[in-house]
Amino acid sequence: MTHHHTEYDVVIVGAGIAGAIMAKQLGEQGKKVLILEAGTGTDGRFFDQGKEKGYESYMTRFFTAMAKIPNAPYPNNPNAPQPLVTDIQKPPLDKPVSDHGYFVQYGPDPFASTYTRSEGGTTLHWLGTCLRMLPEDFELKTRFGRGRDWPISYQDLQPWYEIAEQHIGVSANADVQTYQQIDNPSVQLPFEENYDYPMEQIPQSFLDQYLAKGLQGMQVEIDNQPYPIDVVATPQGRNGMPRGDYRPVGAAGNPDLGQRCAGNSNCVPICPIQAKYSALKTLEQAKNTGNVTIETQAVAYNLEVDHKTQHISKVHYKRYHSTKSAAYDDKTVKGKVVVLAAHAVENAKLLLASNVANSSDQVGRNLMDHPTMLTWGLMPCKIGAFRGPGSTSGIPSLRGGAFRAEQAAFRIEIGNWGWSWPEGAPIATVPELIDEQNLFGPALRHKIAEEYPRMFRFGFLVEQLPDPDNRVTIDDQYRDQLGNYRPVIHYKVTDYTRAGMAQAKEVSDAIFQRLAVEPFTKYKANDPGYVQYQGKGYVYNGAGHLVGTHLMGDDPKTSVVNREQRSWDHPNLYLVGCGNMPTIATSNPTLTMAALTFWAADNVLNALDQYE
Repeated sequence: MTHHHTEYDVVIVGAGIAGAIMAKQLGEQGKKVLILEAGTGTDGRFFDQGKEKGYESYMTRFFTAMAKIPNAPYPNNPNAPQPLVTDIQKPPLDKPVSDHGYFVQYGPDPFASTYTRSEGGTTLHWLGTCLRMLPEDFELKTRFGRGRDWPISYQDLQPWYEIAEQHIGVSANADVQTYQQIDNPSVQLPFEENYDYPMEQIPQSFLDQYLAKGLQGMQVEIDNQPYPIDVVATPQGRNGMPRGDYRPVGAAGNPDLGQRCAGNSNCVPICPIQAKYSALKTLEQAKNTGNVTIETQAVAYNLEVDHKTQHISKVHYKRYHSTKSAAYDDKTVKGKVVVLAAHAVENAKLLLASNVANSSDQVGRNLMDHPTMLTWGLMPCKIGAFRGPGSTSGIPSLRGGAFRAEQAAFRIEIGNWGWSWPEGAPIATVPELIDEQNLFGPALRHKIAEEYPRMFRFGFLVEQLPDPDNRVTIDDQYRDQLGNYRPVIHYKVTDYTRAGMAQAKEVSDAIFQRLAVEPFTKYKANDPGYVQYQGKGYVYNGAGHLVGTHLMGDDPKTSVVNREQRSWDHPNLYLVGCGNMPTIATSNPTLTMAALTFWAADNVLNALDQYE
C-alpha cells in the first residue's frame, strides 16, 4: 500500500510482532501510524486472488521446496535479503565468509540463527513457545556475578506478561507452571492470584507422558545440589480450548480457520491454518483501527537528525518496484515519534548506517542466541513420533540455580518430530536406508515401521551471556543490490556456554540410560557448529532467538535505551524488540519481547501526549 501523507504521529520500521503490537496499541488510541516493511506481504489475504498472492502462496512454496528450512515458504527477495540456515559455514581464520548468503561472518564461530524479512516477521516460522523469564534472570549480575542486571524486575514486567499472553493467545495452565518449580525454589515462577492463561494447555503428547512416567523421581546433581527431572507442559502461542469468555483468533483473512490446533505437525516453518499465532493477526487488528498504514517493499536506510533538538526528523527509505528489479524510489517520511522494530540485527544495522543512538558505543554489541545442542536416539518402544506440534513439553528445572555462577543454565525441549531436526527424518533418512543399507520392498517397510515411531530427540537451549565482542557491524564493501549494508557478524561461543553444553550432554546421557534409549547422537568435526570443551566435541545449532545489540539499562554510558525503551540520545526515538534485552537466559524470547513492547507502547502514548 502506498501512503498519502508525509508526516505521521508515529513511523514504525518493521512489521513483525513488535511493530504490529506497537501499531495496534497506537492505532486504537487514534494515532496516525505508518509501518515501513522491508519485505513483501499478502495485504491481509489468506487465499490467492489471481496475481495477488495470499498466505496460500506460502504453503505452495513450502510444498515445492526441496529443503524444508525455516524460510522455505517465504519468497527470496534480493532487495530485502534474509539469512538462511543453508548458508551457514565455519569462518576460516584468515578471512570472513562473505559469499554465502546475507550475513558476512567473521567468526571465530558461525552465528547459526536466521530470521524472516516479510510482513509478519519471524513469527511466520516460529515454534510458538511462550515461556516467561524467571525472576533471577533479571538479576544475573547481582546473584551470580555474570552478565548484566536488567533495569527492571520480573515484578515490573509481570502485568505486561499477562497482557501479552492474552493477546498472543497462550495455551497453558498456571498451576502446572507454578507446581513444576516446587522442588527448585531458585526457578519458582510467581503468578498473580487467580490468574490463568487464556486457553487450556495443549494436550501433552504420548512421548511426553511416556517420559514423565519413566523419569518420575529422577534427579541429577550439579555442584552437589540435586535438581528434579520433571516433564512439564510448555506454554505455547497456539489455539486450544478457551477459558471463560476468551475467543481464539483465527487466521488473518480467513478467521473461521485455525481456531483450534489441528495437529498438522508443521508448526515450523508454517502453520497451514494459522492456529499458531503470527503477527499477521495483530497487523490485521492494527489496520482495522483505520489509523494504521502498512507500506511494504520499503527499506529504511537512514535516520536523519535535527542537530538542534537531537530528534529524528526524517526516515529515509527505498521503495523498490518489485522483487525482480533493483529499481526504487527514494522517499522520506516524518513522525513525531520514530520506532525501530525491525529485528535485533536490522535495528542495529540501521542505527550504525545512520550514525545515531550510539554515544555508548553499544549499538550492535552483545549479540546473543540460544546455542542449541541436540541429542537423539531410539526408544525401546514406539512412542508416536512425527505427530502433533513440534514440542508440547520440556524439562525446565535446570533453567536456574547456583551453578549459573560457573556455567550456563539450559532448558530441555522435548521434540515430538523424531529425528527431523538432527537427521532430516523421514525425508532424508529413507534414501539412506535404500542407498547405504540396500533395503527395499518388505524389508524397507518393516525397518521404517519398526524404527521411525521410536525416534525421539532432546533440544538443549543453552544460555549465552552478553559479550561486547559478539556484535553486528557494517562495512562499505558489503552491500546488497539496493546499496544497503549487509550485516557483518563477529561471534564466539565462550567457555561459559560450552560448559553448559557439556553439562547438558551429561544430563542427556543419564536420561538415556534410565530409559534404555539406544543413542544415535553424533557430533561431526566438520559441522559448522562444532565446538570443543575440555577435550570433548559438541555441535550447536541456531535457535532463531536473536537478542541484544541495543540493550536497555540505567546508565547511558553502558546502554542504548532506558527502561522506557527510549534512546538516550534522541528524545523521539524508541527501539523495541529482543535487541533491548540485556540477557537471554533460557526462555524463548518472543513473549518477553511482546510484553516489553506493550509497555513501550504505553510510554510512546505518554510521550505523544506531550506533543499535543
